[in-house]
Amino acid sequence: MPDDDALFHDPVHDGATDPAVIRHRDTGEWWMFYTQRRAAVDEPGVAWVHGTRIGVARSDDAIDWRYAGTVEGLELAAGGSAGSGNRGETHWAPEVIDDGQRYRMYLTVIDGVFADWDHARRIVEYTSDDLERWTVVGDVPLSSDRVIDACVARCPDGRWRLWYKDEADDSTTWAAVSDDLSTWRVEGRAVGGRPHEGPNVFELGGWWWMVVDEWRGMGVHRSADAVTWTRQGGPDDVILGAPGRRRGDETFGRHGDVVVEGDRAVLYYFTHPHWDGSELGSSDAAAARLSAVFAAPLAVVDDRLVCDRDASVAGIGADRGFHASERMPPRHPDNELKRFSARS
Repeated sequence: MPDDDALFHDPVHDGATDPAVIRHRDTGEWWMFYTQRRAAVDEPGVAWVHGTRIGVARSDDAIDWRYAGTVEGLELAAGGSAGSGNRGETHWAPEVIDDGQRYRMYLTVIDGVFADWDHARRIVEYTSDDLERWTVVGDVPLSSDRVIDACVARCPDGRWRLWYKDEADDSTTWAAVSDDLSTWRVEGRAVGGRPHEGPNVFELGGWWWMVVDEWRGMGVHRSADAVTWTRQGGPDDVILGAPGRRRGDETFGRHGDVVVEGDRAVLYYFTHPHWDGSELGSSDAAAARLSAVFAAPLAVVDDRLVCDRDASVAGIGADRGFHASERMPPRHPDNELKRFSARS
């Protein structure tokens, strides 16, 4: 594995991206689900970003991670779509939550393995009792056939919302709402502006926050109700945009997940340590495809979300009371479903 300061490298293809972190409710062990990009393969165009499986790493303290294979049973149809001429499926950006009764995964699925980006994507729901064995529920009906990167949380109004990237609307964040996690209704665009992906929503310091990957760092949006959002700072302000000092953390922080304990929070994200600044699909540098998972603390200072990517996160996951992306609304008489979960 590379000699750097990353928390985790995927040992198969060295392409761990889109981390989602959750604590097992029975064992207290931390699980990281991630997109296992095939960074080591030599195939045309962006085929290496397709044909991906969902990798798993596990940890006792949310810092020292060990590879635990890939998630089995997520495939919807052997061999890809009928007549597509492409093998298998592509799985991206797992969102895994604990709704208080069972675990749920919201996964981006593409039928086939392609060398370009121009193909339909959808978000599919699965359920599990143990984080290991998953059963498909079905597609979540959303705003287009170009939707990826789900994030799910229960909001202050007691309703569940699913945020996602809609590529058909200039790669903006849209939201759908549900009273019971069974029936969803699209609400519309939640955050527009500069194109982005990977929305991640959490509560910290008396506010709700959404961080989005702008491919130059993460844009930050703030809300009192998790419905109406205001960008933090100007259109060019981001966190994880300036290079970090740790080895492998010198490039932009991308597509992350937040875990929260009281007024403490940690953002798990990935980098391309050897990125050369080009579009990944057009780069001839094989090393530019490699990726690694890092983590940095978050805090709210004067009603602003701040991130020191060089600061230590030691000890953050050792407390039994520390829950992954704890997105609980204020106490509500009808709030029987508890939500301790991870991102996108």
